[in-house]
Amino acid sequence: MAIMARQKFRCAVDENCKSIELPLWRIGGSVRQNPHMRAFWASTISFFLAFLGWFALAPLALDVASSMGICENQKFPPADWPKQAAYLKFKNLNTNLEYCEYGRADDEVDCNDPPAATYATSSKYRPDVLPECVCPGGTECSTVLGNANVAAVASTIFVRVTLGTLLERFGPVNVQAGLMWFGAIWVAVGGSISAPWNYTLIRFFIGCTGATFVTNQFWCSLMFAPNVVGTANATAAGWGNLGGGVTQIFMMVVLFLPMKHSGIPADTAWRIALQVPAVLLLITGVCLKLLCWDLPTGKRFDPSAIGKTTKPSLWDYVEVLKDFRVVVMIFQYSACFGTELAMNNQLATHFRSYFQMDAASASTLAGCFGLMNLFARSLGGISSDLLFSKFGFRGRLWAQFIALLMESIFLFGFGCVDNTQPWYVALGVLICFSLFVQMAEGTSYGIVPFLNPQQLAVVSALVGAGGNLGAVIAGVCIYGPIHDPLLPFQIHAGYVLFWTLLSPCYYWPEHGGMFHSPRAKQEQKEVKNTVEAKELEATEIKVFDEGRDGEVNL
Repeated sequence: MAIMARQKFRCAVDENCKSIELPLWRIGGSVRQNPHMRAFWASTISFFLAFLGWFALAPLALDVASSMGICENQKFPPADWPKQAAYLKFKNLNTNLEYCEYGRADDEVDCNDPPAATYATSSKYRPDVLPECVCPGGTECSTVLGNANVAAVASTIFVRVTLGTLLERFGPVNVQAGLMWFGAIWVAVGGSISAPWNYTLIRFFIGCTGATFVTNQFWCSLMFAPNVVGTANATAAGWGNLGGGVTQIFMMVVLFLPMKHSGIPADTAWRIALQVPAVLLLITGVCLKLLCWDLPTGKRFDPSAIGKTTKPSLWDYVEVLKDFRVVVMIFQYSACFGTELAMNNQLATHFRSYFQMDAASASTLAGCFGLMNLFARSLGGISSDLLFSKFGFRGRLWAQFIALLMESIFLFGFGCVDNTQPWYVALGVLICFSLFVQMAEGTSYGIVPFLNPQQLAVVSALVGAGGNLGAVIAGVCIYGPIHDPLLPFQIHAGYVLFWTLLSPCYYWPEHGGMFHSPRAKQEQKEVKNTVEAKELEATEIKVFDEGRDGEVNL
């Protein structure tokens, strides 16, 4: 209270100087007067740009593959290798022409020969219907791109876990700025990709910028009170995640294609395009250092601000992981945020190769998935806060369960949309699927601050790392080994559903669970019932005694 008396904030605050409101456009004032909204917008914008750089190569994947010379039609030119399996199965959806002009042979190792009457003048192959880069499942091209996708999300697991300790040692401003500068270096270096090994390596190091999410959530939790922390966390993370959708359109439609159409070779255009997010990351890191504070009342973070009296150590992770509820949350987050990361890697290539869309259209449709972050993740946080105000903590748990359940249903539905159906069918299902993916992420971080408040940094780091773990599991165990274009989405839906059904495992004596009231309330109810029972018993005794006295007098 003494601190509040000395310091006046632009936001209304509680006794801990945390904001009890989220006035999005109240951005004026010095950092001393308005540390809350500066932290909110700094964490949001830095995470947005980190996503922009993190997935900058995803929509350009086929063009990068062409530059590396790993497309199937580059390694095995159709004129010399006409019987490649990737060619025999190909059908151009725009013209309805198949590579095998007269159909595939029964043994599916060659095309049928032309009719005898035209044998001398006809060819059974149509190499002209093949796209610029043939890269279906089961080819080296697909394997290289898949491995790079996994590497891009795998590196973030380690960095996110270590961030729990680093945040407590150096504070969110220093950590976030360091990640931005590190990412800027590797995104710029991405312009020198020349072979599969350095493509995978560079995507691995760029992936470290994805750890900015942990700082995003930890920083907002330091600045906002429990009544709005769910909304603040969800909005900051959701608008940050928006970068994953924007980059699909920005890198392809705004940067790459205009340069290509202006006469710059494709091999050069995508290399130049990568320098734009690199510069943005660099500038943002400098702005963070100059304009922001770690805490509402201090420039640098102090662990005592979250009630922690011991120094940060690696043993904190062991203690936190002993709590089964934390483990469940880690894997539930792998089922929502991990799914989003997997989609950011998969969708543009899926629409270009399976639905055979042009680069701009495929990137736009893939971008629609991420663009739902504009409101969907915030909607998850708002619904979590709203149900919390109406039904207590069990409201947050039910919001989490419903969002994950609907996500699994629509993910399975997306896996049932084949390329014989119009593109808008896939888009409609994709938008519904995206809505619940982002909402589940918002409801997750409506619960995280309550899991272990004294170890908030470690819990945030572990749950955030769980999201990347989910993307790695999806890439290595589902999308990598299964070459069918639709089956992986259906299996992935089963993974999401499994962790959804573990939601009843959440229970705290002081908060309750999905089907249980808090113990304190239950005890109060039992005491009330006991008191009422005793009062009733006393009344009955009194009535009995009065009746007996009346009989004696009579």
